[in-house]
Amino acid sequence: MRQFFGSSQRGDLAEAARGLRTPQFIMLLSNNAQFESHVSALEGLFPGVPSIGCIGMSYDTRIIEKGVSVVAFYDGVSAAANVLEQVSTMPVKYIQRLERDIAQAGGGSRDTLCIDFCTGNDACLLTTVNTVLKKRGIPLVGGTGGEGRVSANGKVYQDAAVYAIVRNLGGRVKTYKENIYRQMGDYRFIASNTDRARYIIGSLNGRPAKQVYQSILHVSDQQILTQTFQNPFGKVDGEDTCIISIKEVSGNALACFRQVNDSDVLTLLELADYQSVVQNTIQQICRDFPKRSAVFSVNCLFRYKLFTQRNYMQTYLQQMSALGSHVGVVGYGEHYNSRFVNQSMTCAVFE
Repeated sequence: MRQFFGSSQRGDLAEAARGLRTPQFIMLLSNNAQFESHVSALEGLFPGVPSIGCIGMSYDTRIIEKGVSVVAFYDGVSAAANVLEQVSTMPVKYIQRLERDIAQAGGGSRDTLCIDFCTGNDACLLTTVNTVLKKRGIPLVGGTGGEGRVSANGKVYQDAAVYAIVRNLGGRVKTYKENIYRQMGDYRFIASNTDRARYIIGSLNGRPAKQVYQSILHVSDQQILTQTFQNPFGKVDGEDTCIISIKEVSGNALACFRQVNDSDVLTLLELADYQSVVQNTIQQICRDFPKRSAVFSVNCLFRYKLFTQRNYMQTYLQQMSALGSHVGVVGYGEHYNSRFVNQSMTCAVFE
């Protein structure tokens, strides 16, 4: 399998797709103003080729902030792309499409991957999708796109999740998740007065959530929104911790980017030595895959902002290029198998 990446900072799709000859699967990473026209133009250039797309920044060894990028897999790969509609209310309604595409792919945990982009209701969507994927042990990597629109096979959708079932005909595929945070002190909180629909934490250990956060970190209401880059919450999930980013202050409550339920156990996290974490991830991938044909990743928007503020983003992309062909998208939430996570990096590595 081989991976193509083309881009245009000025949003010229023909420029981004220049040199792409016989793709078996395409991902379109576009901007809000040109998304519909890019979707249509891409289908015109490569009619019938399975494709999915979303609105968001992309990267290889540099960031494409407002233009357009094309990622394509070719030479030793098979793929099918489709859509699950009405994800905000009934993602299970069209699940037979996924079942059919998996059956036709014929792969399994060793060589097959699901890539998805969605418009929201991530946790419910992933739970639904995983009921099908787990039957064959197929991993998933993806994320939330911007502006409430995604595309599949030349059509634009709202309130939807688009996906691709990708089979590597020349080797293995494996997914990874990177967490650059660690637990801060011994803080543990029981969440209550939550609003699951609005992702709100009302209270922590019986006290207003905003006051608890401020009393520990000594920040103002406005500073909370940037402090979450360094100190998000963590939700204990077995031996793993899922990061929960703060979105905004809502009275004395905190609205987050991920659902929190009453009685959930939360911790407070702090930024670790992220450069060492990145190097450890690279080394682990190299140990697992001495020969790599492609790496596709999803980096959280908050990671992008943090790395940019610390003048590390360009260095990070250069370091990841040591893996070979590394490309990806900046997401508004990351998907890793059945989990919806924040402030993380998830990726798929192809042998």
